[in-house]
Order: sequence, then structure tokens, then C-alpha cells
Amino acid sequence: MVKTTTFAIMHFTVAFAVVYAMTGSLMIGGAVALVEPAINTVAFHFHEKVWKRIEQKRSARLPPPVFNA
Repeated sequence: MVKTTTFAIMHFTVAFAVVYAMTGSLMIGGAVALVEPAINTVAFHFHEKVWKRIEQKRSARLPPPVFNA
């Protein structure tokens, strides 16, 4: 959980810094730093669901592993 929290802090910071550098506006930088990571988090959730389905379909097509004893 610590890694996730530090990643979120980094994501908010980068989003703010980029938009602030582009616009010079604390208000716009702050708004984007809140909105963009939130939307990205939701998009990532659906990305993971799709990716799990892809992995399940792949594993269903593969033959079972052979172990040499």
C-alpha cells in the first residue's frame, strides 16, 4: 500500500507541475492534478479487467505444463 500511495503522490505532483508549467495557473494546475489522476485510475481499473480476460483466454488455449521428475 505504501508503494501505491507514493505513486499516487508522484502522479498528482507530475500532473500539477506539467500543467502549471504550461499555463502558469495554480488553479488550472490544481484542477488537472485532481481530475486527471482520478480519471486515469478509473480507466486503469477497466484496463485491468480487460487484461485479465485476455490472460484467461490465453491460458485456456495453452496446453498444461509438463513437469519432468
